[in-house]
Amino acid sequence: MKTTVGLWIDHRKAVIVVVSDKGEETTVIESHVEKHAGRVAGARAKPSYEAQKAQADDSRQREFTGHLNVYYDEVVAAIRDADSILIFGPGEAKGELKKRLERDNLGGRIVAMETVDKLTDRQITAKVRDYFHK
Repeated sequence: MKTTVGLWIDHRKAVIVVVSDKGEETTVIESHVEKHAGRVAGARAKPSYEAQKAQADDSRQREFTGHLNVYYDEVVAAIRDADSILIFGPGEAKGELKKRLERDNLGGRIVAMETVDKLTDRQITAKVRDYFHK
């Protein structure tokens, strides 16, 4: 039997459901990435020396991107052996992961990408089971 993987992903966590002849296995990978770097609700600081205390925007962006790269590497390592991959999730992370998979010559294994809102782990498992057992 082929190994199929369903993957729900956003920037905070990935839920991976692997279906093989051994059964189903669910793995959760946390990114430990804080919300995208930025200032609080557009508020401006009163003192003129605030810029000296705040981290530069490009530095925060590099740090955010670095954390995401480590996270995506971990996700790719977990699904590398899959024959078919279903990717779904609410935001940009699924597209970013697709680019990463294509760069690693795994893009041909992606069978579908869907935009789906937040789901519980059980709902994710049920969706993957239903998709691959149609």
